[in-house]
Amino acid sequence: MSGLSGISGVTNGLGMGGVDDGFLSDAGVAAASTGAGAGVPFAGVLKSMVQQTSTLDQKASQAVTGLLNGSGVEIHDAMIATQKASMAFELALQVRNKAVGAYQQMMGMQF
Repeated sequence: MSGLSGISGVTNGLGMGGVDDGFLSDAGVAAASTGAGAGVPFAGVLKSMVQQTSTLDQKASQAVTGLLNGSGVEIHDAMIATQKASMAFELALQVRNKAVGAYQQMMGMQF
C-alpha cells in the first residue's frame, strides 16, 4: 500500500488536498498506507474518492454554468474547476484500473 502515499503528494500539488476541495485526505492516505488497525479501510478510501470526485464535478458544472450565464464567474475559475474535476476523475479511473487488474491477477492464481 505504499503506492497510496504518492497519491497524497500528487493531489496536494494540485490544490486538491484540503477538506473543501480535497480528493483524498492526508489522514486517510496515511492510515491506508501504514495499515494501522485504527486506520480507514481501503473501501472507505475508495468511497471517499468517489464522493469527492462527484463534488468536484458538481463544482465544475456550477462554475461553467455561472460563466455561461454571466453571473460573475471568471473564466480562469471555471477552467481551474474543470481541470480539478478532470484530474480527480483520471485518478479515480486509474485506481479502479489497478484494482481490477489486481483482482484479475488474483483470480488467475492457482492454489
